[in-house]
This record gives sequence, structure tokens and C-alpha cells, in this order.
Amino acid sequence: MILELADIRIHPGQQAAFDEAIQRGVTTVIAKAKGFQGYKVNKGMESPERYILQIFWDTLENHTVDFRQSPAFADWRAIVGPFFAGPPTVEHFELLAKSA
Repeated sequence: MILELADIRIHPGQQAAFDEAIQRGVTTVIAKAKGFQGYKVNKGMESPERYILQIFWDTLENHTVDFRQSPAFADWRAIVGPFFAGPPTVEHFELLAKSA
């Protein structure tokens, strides 16, 4: 399983609208993508305009090819993109260890 980690910064004062948009975007668009296994969204306490989106994929290609190169990616960006203060930082990780 692959973890996609997206560090998202939004424009100040738009947290409530973005809270709804990011959850709607994941559940109505990304969740239908090939290899999607689940997600988590965390919002910053000290930096309320910062969000960390974690998406779990079967393979790296499920994100980088199957989703990112599909029309669904444009649908996702149409929902959340207007809130972005800048491009999100996106990285991928493999599980090394996990607690019981």
C-alpha cells in the first residue's frame, strides 16, 4: 500500500467552506478511483490554513497514472483548487513499520 501525503495551504478565512469541499471532493471523486483504499484529512491548529490530506492507494501508479491522468483529476481540482493559496506539496511513502 502507498501513502500519498498532500500538504495543502488555503486562503485565510475559507476554512469552513474548504472543510466541506475537501471531504466532498474525496468522497465523490477520488474514492471512485482505481486502487483507492481510504483517506484521512487533518487540519492545522497552529496554522488553520494548513491541511494534511492522506490517501491510501494500492500502487503508486493508481495515483500518478490512473487518477492524475484521468478526467476525474480535473473534477477534483475544480472542487478544491479555488481554495489553494499555492500548489500543494505531494509526496508518496511506503509503510516501514506500524504499531499494533
